[in-house]
Amino acid sequence: MWVLSASASGCRWLGAVGSLAVAAGGYAAGTLPVREPWGIWAPRGSGTAVAAAVLAYLGLTLLVAAWWRYGRLLADGVRDRVLVTLAWWTAPLVLAPPLYSADVYSYIAQGAMVLEGHDVYGAGPSVLGPGDLGADAADSVGGHWTDTPAPYGPVFLALAQGVVQLTGGEIVPAVLGMRLIALAALALIVWAVRGLGGGPGALWLGALNPLLLIHVVGGMHNDGLMIGLMLSGVVLAVRGRWVLGSVLVGLAMMVKSPAAVALLFIGVMVARGHGVRGVVKGLVLPGAVAGAVAAGATLVAGTGFGWLRTQSVAGTIHTALSVTSDIGLGLGLLVADDPEPVKGVVRTLGLVAALAVIAALAWRAYRGRVDPVLGLGLSLIALVVLSPMVQPWYLLWGTVVVAAVAWRSRAGQLLVVLSAALVYETAPSGRTPWYGFVAAGVVLVLGLWWARREPWAQDSRPVHGPVVDRTVGRPRP
Repeated sequence: MWVLSASASGCRWLGAVGSLAVAAGGYAAGTLPVREPWGIWAPRGSGTAVAAAVLAYLGLTLLVAAWWRYGRLLADGVRDRVLVTLAWWTAPLVLAPPLYSADVYSYIAQGAMVLEGHDVYGAGPSVLGPGDLGADAADSVGGHWTDTPAPYGPVFLALAQGVVQLTGGEIVPAVLGMRLIALAALALIVWAVRGLGGGPGALWLGALNPLLLIHVVGGMHNDGLMIGLMLSGVVLAVRGRWVLGSVLVGLAMMVKSPAAVALLFIGVMVARGHGVRGVVKGLVLPGAVAGAVAAGATLVAGTGFGWLRTQSVAGTIHTALSVTSDIGLGLGLLVADDPEPVKGVVRTLGLVAALAVIAALAWRAYRGRVDPVLGLGLSLIALVVLSPMVQPWYLLWGTVVVAAVAWRSRAGQLLVVLSAALVYETAPSGRTPWYGFVAAGVVLVLGLWWARREPWAQDSRPVHGPVVDRTVGRPRP
């Protein structure tokens, strides 16, 4: 394997083989629907499922190894066609069943709910009956989400509605339709990373990242679309077109709300170098533009403003990756009979701390001490770390942004390690088994050892010190 991956072309082949093994394993060990009339993604028996899961894990390991080695080559100055490698590694996943998550079934069911006239912000997919569109998808939704209202904005629900309308709610075509949206999101991410001046190394961390391939292409999480729209808006703002950039961020918010953080840093770009008037303009106008887009999108979609009250529904579910939830639960069990109130307080304090970090980074960006785009990436990572509900793919929110402007930095190297570790946390079936955490822990320890042994130097746009001028309306030197 090492001989094969000694060159860039060898890494391309090795990663493609790994991706193909993941996809092939998914046909028996993936997140298969409860009912699928075509028999393409039907269960194959427990023995076959175990063998397929082993194949998928082996493939994932090949993919991660190829990715890491490929990045080392790029860091050493080797020139290669990263987009060709991206196509090779993505292609096997395009026709695979849903992998590593059942969320796509929620998306399809919610699109069907809109078509059937149900309130997606007042009920969960369980309201769909046997004769309704999307009934097969609703029955395949993970247990936590069956009765949970949609936490997504009307732009994404309109896209899901369109997929269901075009496919008649048939489970296989509908899933493949959602994957087309995921591929479009990947294309947006590539365009945005390159638009911010990111070269092969930036694309390697931001787009070729196994965490993104597995969870955006394989799992079809709408986080990819949020990131693509958000970062495209930032690109336009950097180029001085901050109004249109704020429009795109507003659309990203109407997929998932964390994209709103980008408005603060677009505001920083608008405000820098223009005194008090610039500060007022930066704080008010990007938000006003995005708010108008959000209101308009809601009215056009016809789903109502219920998304304003469902943004916290995901936080009701405890995930082991949420540090604040884990600490809160532990403290609650120690000091109270009912741990929930204590956990709630710790979660709130975590969000307050995240807001404080974001404000501090925005201030440093305004003062010219941190690149505003890098400040956005670090802010999103802080938000994820301190969030009451964390999934592995949430790390991508900030990773793609950091990759675009500072992939070869200590922060970028840490994100490499975390990305490589977190891909193991979830099984192809979408479950989070104990051995997934063990594998992630082993990769994390090995990765941190590597990072300490071979620390990356700061790149040409460092985290601290001289930064790229992101002032809107002022020519950059």
